[in-house]
This record gives sequence, structure tokens and C-alpha cells, in this order.
Amino acid sequence: MRIHWEKSGSSSKRPFEEGLFMKNPFRKDFPIFEKTGVVYLDSAATAQRPLAVLEAEREFYENMNANPLRGLYGLSIEATDAYAEARDLVADFIGAGSAEEIIFTRNASESLNLVAYSYACNFLKSGDRIVSTIMEHHSNMLPWRMAAEKTGAELVLMEPTEEGVFTDEEIAGKITENTRLVAIGHVSNVLGVTNPVEKIAKRAHEVGAVIVVDGAQSVPHMRVNVRELDVDFLAFSGHKLMAPFGIGVLYGKKELLDKMPPFLRGGEMIDYVTREGQTWAALPHKFEAGTVNAAGAHGLAAAIRYLKQVGFDFIRETEDRLTEIIFEEAEKMPYMKILGSPNPREHSGIVAFTLEGAHPHDISSILDGDKICIRAGHHCAQPLLDYLGASSTARASAYLYNTEEDVRFFMEKLKAVRGYLGFGD
Repeated sequence: MRIHWEKSGSSSKRPFEEGLFMKNPFRKDFPIFEKTGVVYLDSAATAQRPLAVLEAEREFYENMNANPLRGLYGLSIEATDAYAEARDLVADFIGAGSAEEIIFTRNASESLNLVAYSYACNFLKSGDRIVSTIMEHHSNMLPWRMAAEKTGAELVLMEPTEEGVFTDEEIAGKITENTRLVAIGHVSNVLGVTNPVEKIAKRAHEVGAVIVVDGAQSVPHMRVNVRELDVDFLAFSGHKLMAPFGIGVLYGKKELLDKMPPFLRGGEMIDYVTREGQTWAALPHKFEAGTVNAAGAHGLAAAIRYLKQVGFDFIRETEDRLTEIIFEEAEKMPYMKILGSPNPREHSGIVAFTLEGAHPHDISSILDGDKICIRAGHHCAQPLLDYLGASSTARASAYLYNTEEDVRFFMEKLKAVRGYLGFGD
């Protein structure tokens, strides 16, 4: 494999150059590594949890476990305050105009489905166009296919270059005057490329469309400000951000959320119910039917505080350096192919690859024998892999707690995989 790229010319010292990287001052905060001894390189699927998050969820259940928003006694009020505080923190974290624009869901998939059902199915019609891309995670493709089927709208997919870049011509040619909704992932979970969301949002608004962004792979790894990007909706999952499973976020502009009908109906999302009808609760509660995941929200708040403590500069430098090492070692492996850009700094810590003659499932299983955790399969992005001519790939993805030792050990064992399968190298 031959890869050509240039390292950053910055003269400022990076965290790993100052001796912090090899030691990684944050790794000790993740008990799973000491307890299991794993080399975990599957953070694009889910992140590991620091002690601060584990303790926050336990704190909720030990000290304030009551149904929030409903009780007038002290315990319930504490739970309500913790839930509201989490919403305020999320709003500030992504630059929302107010906490009313933050809807708690189970995950990014539910957030995207909420927009598809509550917005697209109610405000799109036959003759309208929905524009998405070939590189989307299934969670940001199937809801729009459903909406197109229900409304008669046309679903059109933008196609990138082999490196995952959308040209200006492709954007302008697909986002036409009859486009009413654009759905795009901020960062690809296969190629790691960061899409030009601000540019696409501008084009969408020029033709009168709303833009929905899947931020599952961006929000945990980079600063995201919804007002600076000028996006109408943004979805992300807590578990990729080191929060507990089962808590997700939908951001929506207030003027859009106000006119959308509820996604789910039941307790707490109403203002008043009579025998003949009902009125809905104000935002954000209109979209949060039933008992909410207050403990998960409390854990999400702890994860955001921890993320701020680490800082996105450290995360970016860590992920870039680890990806550089993988690319450097891949140079010595002519049978290894990395998908996407030849520049490791454009991968956001995600490296999807194939080994000639080795099925990705075999690669993952063999590495598991050395307690190395990587992903194998289509990564819920089958149209993209088909487009790139690959039925499946292996994928290594790093995060703030990984070290140089992790990736060097991974690459050392990866070089031995083909030997297990009978190849001479």
C-alpha cells in the first residue's frame, strides 16, 4: 500500500510531544481497561465510560431516584432539577438558542425518526425532493426512505468521490429548487471524513429546505455549534460520547419544533386532556412521552463535563497521531487497503480497511484472541460499501483514552493475521 500525505507543520507542541500522550493522563479514568486488559479500538460503535459517568448514574439511583416532573416531594424535585440541569448543559454544549430546543430521546436513531415522522411526513408532499447521501448510516437513510414512500416525495442521494468528498457541482446538482429536506451525516462512520455541513446548510436554505444532521460521529470528537453551522435539526447519541446507553439528543430550531405534532403520545407530553380532545405540553416536553431516562440524562451531563475537561484539542491530536501510526505501518503491508482519504488527519480516528484474502470477520476474530476489539462488517452503511466496491470491511476507531501502545500492538498482530489463514507473509 502506498500512501502520500503531509504531517502538520504546526510549531506548537502537541500533547504527545510533551510526554503526555504516551502516558495518556485520562486513561486511568476508565476502569474497564485495568479490569479486562483489552485494546479497545471500536469507539465509533460505542465509547467506554469514565468513572465520573459511572458514578453519576449510580448517584442518581442512590440519592434522587424518583419520577421527575411529576412529584411535589423532595426526591422528585431533585430528580427534576437534575434532568433540567442536563438539558441546560446540552444546550450550552452544542450552542442551542435555548433548552427548549433540546429533546431527550433514546439515541440518534430515535431522534432522526422523530424528525422523519413528525416533520417530513406532515410537511412534505408529492413533487418535493429529499436529498441525502450514499454514505449515510442506515439510521439516517431509512427514515427518509419511509418519509418519501408516505408522502410521495422523491429521495435523491448525493455521491462523493472515492475519498468521500462532495464536490460543489454534486451539491448544487442534487439540492435543487424543489428540495425541501436535506439529511447528511457530519462525519462518516466508515470513511471518517468530515462533511461540509455549513456549505450544505447554506445551499439547503437557499432553496427553502431544512437540513437534518446526524452528529453521532462528530459531537463526541469536535466542537459542534448548531447556530454557527445554521442547521435546523441535529441528532446524536449519548453512548458514543461516554454517556450511558439509552439517552440521545435531538436539537431542533424552536420555530420548527413548535409546529410539529408529537412523535409519541401518552403521559407528561400533554397540557390538558378532556373526553373530547387534548392540548400538548410546551416544548420540550411535547416530544418526551412517558417516564423519561433521567438517570441517563444525569450521566450524559457528567460525560459532557468530562469531555470539556479533556478538551477537543487533546482528542483531535490523539486521534490524528494514532491514525498516522496506522497509516505508517500500513505502508509495510501491500495487501492492506484503507478506505477513504490518503491523509490520516481526515479520518477523525476512523480507519476502515481490508486485507487481501482475509474476510473482515476472520480478522476481527483472530485479533480478539489477543484482546483487540475492532469492528467487522458493513457498519450499517451498506450502500456506501457497495458504492466503493466492498461488501464489508474491518474498522479500527480510536478515542481519547487510546495510546500509541494500543495501535502499535494492534498493527503488530494485524500483520500476523494472514499467517493464521495460510498466507506466506
